[in-house]
Amino acid sequence: MREISSAEITQAVKKMAMTAACDLEPDILDALLKARDTETGFLAKNAIEMLLANADIASREKMPICQDTGICVLFVSLGQDVHISGDLDDAIQQGVRDGYREGYLRASVCDPLTRKNTGTNTPAIVHVELVPGDSLKLSFLPKGCGSENMSGLTMLPPSAGISGVVEFVTEKVVAAGPNPCPPVVVGVGMGGTFEKAAYLAKKSLLRPVGTPSARQDVAALEKEILAAINARGLGVQGLGGINTALAVHIEVFPSHIASLPVAVNIQCHAHRYNQVVL
Repeated sequence: MREISSAEITQAVKKMAMTAACDLEPDILDALLKARDTETGFLAKNAIEMLLANADIASREKMPICQDTGICVLFVSLGQDVHISGDLDDAIQQGVRDGYREGYLRASVCDPLTRKNTGTNTPAIVHVELVPGDSLKLSFLPKGCGSENMSGLTMLPPSAGISGVVEFVTEKVVAAGPNPCPPVVVGVGMGGTFEKAAYLAKKSLLRPVGTPSARQDVAALEKEILAAINARGLGVQGLGGINTALAVHIEVFPSHIASLPVAVNIQCHAHRYNQVVL
């Protein structure tokens, strides 16, 4: 049994919070560069240039890439052969508090009724999965709500079929217009239950941008939906063009024979995430 201290987890989360706010990962930068090089519209191409310049300044100056530094979502893959000395959730929440305070990041979390800000950007939302092994993987996703608010879920009848899934996801993204700051990354969860589909949609955003599903039929559906979204011409920041979405990621799970849950979780062009393995 391997021992990991809660202090080590707190330090890792703190560092991820401060880094993710300022530095985009290479996969999203590469996707934006590809979109710039393929874009044919002057306004859209110019807008992508500004997004890339903004990302460069944020990284060099260590300033948040967006004023909305997000509500924190953490996916924890906990090895079955790991023992944590201390409380896992407390360690994560302290890391978020420290990272947002020391990074001078905006605290955006409030009570849903009173709207009073908690002042620390906590509580973070934590999902834990048990996995084989003796390591602990932390995936940090600070989620801005310009894009989060454009999420949606539907319980389709199985008779809706693949065409029903394509139509729902495409309409959801196009109807969002410029609100989620396109070009976006589209996370889709299919199957399971009401809450499982939403979980899968968000988890799919952790996959490196544009990496297809390991399942060929799912990968083909990702490609079909991406083409359908971009064919609608909403474009970068809603200015028109061929790059409304950079990628569509789909995660699937078996569902009841009478149900086809489909969830959509949209991520803006400032796709901030970070991962560490302890």
